[in-house]
Formats: sequence, structure tokens, C-alpha cells
Amino acid sequence: MNPDARHSIVSPLMVWEIITFPAEVDISNSARLGSELLAAFRPGGTVVIADMSRTAFCDSFDTRRLLIANDRAGENLAQLRVVVATANVLRVLRLTGVDQVLDIYPSLPKALADSAPVVPRS
Repeated sequence: MNPDARHSIVSPLMVWEIITFPAEVDISNSARLGSELLAAFRPGGTVVIADMSRTAFCDSFDTRRLLIANDRAGENLAQLRVVVATANVLRVLRLTGVDQVLDIYPSLPKALADSAPVVPRS
């Protein structure tokens, strides 16, 4: 794992895990990123942020990994937040309907600032 790709922030009520995605998510790195997302979830109070703010390419296969991570969040009473800043990635999420399932934020600061309680979407 890239040492700059995963960060943890701890507050009295929540633990945030931030997984920073690269500019392109494809077959060469998709499995690794999916594994990192799944490993980040801990039972109760964890918010995992998939920071795709620099990601310009992500295909529909890779969106499946986000859905799997979202399911893991629900199993652990945690939450997945996805940061998407590029039109191309947002378009893929909309075309596949994934935007209706995931909590999507336009920037990392907005994802971190959301003080909503951890209630996973199913």
C-alpha cells in the first residue's frame, strides 16, 4: 500500500479512514483498492472515505467494488462516503445507478464536515 494512500483521523465519536484513489482505477489496481476499502471497516462508528477526488477514470466494474464496500459498511454499522470531483466518474456512477446507493460528496472537506450519525445506507 502506498503510505500516502491511507490516513486515519480519530475523534471522540468516530474514526475516519481515508483511502485515496489514484487518477485511474482499472484492472491493475482495482483489486488492491477494493481490499483496502474492506480492510478499513471496523465495527461501530467508523466512517471510511473513498477519496476519488483525483480520479478521472473508473469503469462500471470498479463501481461494483464500491458497492461491496458499502455492504461491508452496513455489516459493521459503519459508513462509506465517496468523494467524487470529476464529471467522468460521476457520470459512470449515475449511469450504473450507484449514485442512488452511495453517499457521494463533491470534496473531501465536505465529506469530513458531515456530522450526520453513522447510519449506513442499504
